[in-house]
Amino acid sequence: MDCRPIYVTAFLAVLMGSPLFAQTADSVSERRTMTAERMVNGEAIELDGLLDEPAWQRAVPATDFIQQDPVLGGTPTERTEVRIIYSRDHLYMGVLCFDSEPDKMLGNTMKRDEYLRADDRFMWVMDTFLDQQSGYFFEMNPSGLMADSLMGSGGAQSREWDGIWDAKALRSELGWTLEIKIPFRTLNFDPDGTAWGINFQRTIRRKNEENLWTGYLRNQQLRQMSNAGLLEIDIQGGGVTQGLGLDVKPYITGGGSDSPGRNPPVPLSRSADLGVDLFYNLTPSLRANLTVNTDFAQTEVDQRLVNLTRFPLFFPEKRDFFLDGATFFEFYVPRRRQNSNIAVQPFFSRRIGLDANGLPQKIDFGTKLTGQLGQQDVGFLHVRTGDESTLVGEDFTVLRLKRRVLAQSYVGMFYSRRASRTIASSPEQTAGLDFRLATSTFRGSNNLEFNGFLLWNTDTAKTTPGDNLAYGVRLDYPNDRWEARVSFTEVQPDHGPAMGFTRRTGFRAYQPRLRFAPRPSQHPWLRQMAFGFDVDLRTDMKNQFLTRRLDFTLLRLELHTQDNLEISLVPTYERLEKDFEITKGVVLPAQSSYDFVRFRVVTNTANRRILATQTRFEMGSFFSGTREEIAVSLGIRPRPGVTLSVEQEWNRISLGTDNFQVRLYRLVADTQFSPWLYLVNNVQFDSMSQVMGWQSRLRWILTPGNDLFVVYTQNWLDHELFDRFATLDRRAAAKFVYTHRF
Repeated sequence: MDCRPIYVTAFLAVLMGSPLFAQTADSVSERRTMTAERMVNGEAIELDGLLDEPAWQRAVPATDFIQQDPVLGGTPTERTEVRIIYSRDHLYMGVLCFDSEPDKMLGNTMKRDEYLRADDRFMWVMDTFLDQQSGYFFEMNPSGLMADSLMGSGGAQSREWDGIWDAKALRSELGWTLEIKIPFRTLNFDPDGTAWGINFQRTIRRKNEENLWTGYLRNQQLRQMSNAGLLEIDIQGGGVTQGLGLDVKPYITGGGSDSPGRNPPVPLSRSADLGVDLFYNLTPSLRANLTVNTDFAQTEVDQRLVNLTRFPLFFPEKRDFFLDGATFFEFYVPRRRQNSNIAVQPFFSRRIGLDANGLPQKIDFGTKLTGQLGQQDVGFLHVRTGDESTLVGEDFTVLRLKRRVLAQSYVGMFYSRRASRTIASSPEQTAGLDFRLATSTFRGSNNLEFNGFLLWNTDTAKTTPGDNLAYGVRLDYPNDRWEARVSFTEVQPDHGPAMGFTRRTGFRAYQPRLRFAPRPSQHPWLRQMAFGFDVDLRTDMKNQFLTRRLDFTLLRLELHTQDNLEISLVPTYERLEKDFEITKGVVLPAQSSYDFVRFRVVTNTANRRILATQTRFEMGSFFSGTREEIAVSLGIRPRPGVTLSVEQEWNRISLGTDNFQVRLYRLVADTQFSPWLYLVNNVQFDSMSQVMGWQSRLRWILTPGNDLFVVYTQNWLDHELFDRFATLDRRAAAKFVYTHRF
């Protein structure tokens, strides 16, 4: 079955416009509005959490939040007020979160950018271009935690972005207060604009209560920019400036490493180096970045995963240079879950400067351009790596363009090139197109999306072109009560993106999904239940089945206490095209096929508790035998700022006469002395590699933009009989980063 005509027809529909998706943005009169108060010359704000300056008193607050959960459209149990003022250089926010029981407020976490699943929180988004598709997300809690992210078109989010801003949280007998200072130099925006999109959300964790200023329907959510209200702000009349728009960010690193347990051993070596990042706002909406002599000494360690499949795992990017502005490079590809079962991803930045084992390669320099030009989102990247032992230097180039159309949609293109600088060979290239048609007003306030993509790549190993495409379409109805989806993807046998990621090639995938999630009205303990199925059908290019996975959710319960339970049944069919070595010495032969059924139970207790648990239990047949899996995670919060997490995953597998176990252990000790100083220790061991690893990472934020990192990493190999846990390698590094803004 050749589905290219389907794709072409769909893409033409985008270009021509479809009445179903051709809604226009809401008029100003239909959106909730607040006004930013201009500060008088000479006024200053002391960032102490006390909203006692005269400018705060002049500002008219945004109030009248609306409850989303547990009572849709209800009146919040606690009052919230938000005021916004601004000067020539800064935007200020003052937030009053009243609480009738201040001794019960939750604020255990202080670490920068940590997820606030256990705390009270205040979140806000700003659509600085008023395009209803992109913007900024911020988040704080009563202990002063600061988190932020970039929001891209189509719902893409880059949480690893660290904007330079400052804030102070203060607790009192009335509740908690936030005083926030965001430099205009941190934001990209339309210099001719008179209004931004804005919205706020407050979580009262002990009540599991969510309150929003606008867009409170459960199908909408805070991050859906089309549902934001308006912030009237006089950019030109207020004399708002970004200065020269130049940030100079030099850094110095030093450290040492050795590898006594590797073959061959590597003796101790010491190093010290300098580097610099330059950021320049070509326009208020377009930023250029140059990095020279790049070092990633501060990067967090990857979390190990158990892989009992015949396909590679996807590990997220963790390096700052590639994370900053990552949303501008996002390309639509269908996936069943976030970062899971990715069919193909044309740009995977871990292909740059990391070898197959995740070890770093020297990056000589990198340039990047991200932002907006009119209705276009622009992302451009060029990186050069240096020669190192067995690795040759390469040039990597990526260009990503997206044109916003209608109210919530886009069409886009992608191009990448990878070329060796020392070996005479043809460059690898990938080109692609994608689109998103979306509306949040389908049949009232429901979401509806139609997506598609097409990718092509060169293959230097072939003398004739062909079989090197990847394409697909998806129709999605992602709503609270009903969720439905159907998608088709084809990845041809010779498709291999130059700088991308593919789990497998040579298949066609058909993936329908249906979920029904009613909310029993005013139930004393049950908030929502769910039933449904998630299907993954994959064939080879001759339409013969390779995989048939039917994931039936028999029951899912979410309680008002935030505890939940899920019971699933997963019948699976697999046909192996190649020999599959599931573990050392255990091989399942090619051309064999297997039918097996697995039963799964997942439970989660509320993260807000001092002791929280997550468990997953699976049992049933597995290929030619059986498999039992138990995964347990235990989180302990003895006091604010201290978190201990213990995780264990155990698999017992029996395949005829072959019996083996796979184990994974992880211990994370997180000590947060303040929002500006924290220490994380991460210890991991898995039985497949027989390697135990430890990383200790200290981060001290002296002032926003000025950071000190101290990192120590050591790996041991378990020889089982002799010389148990002998040192493989170890590395100590320190990095100081300073930011100066012109």
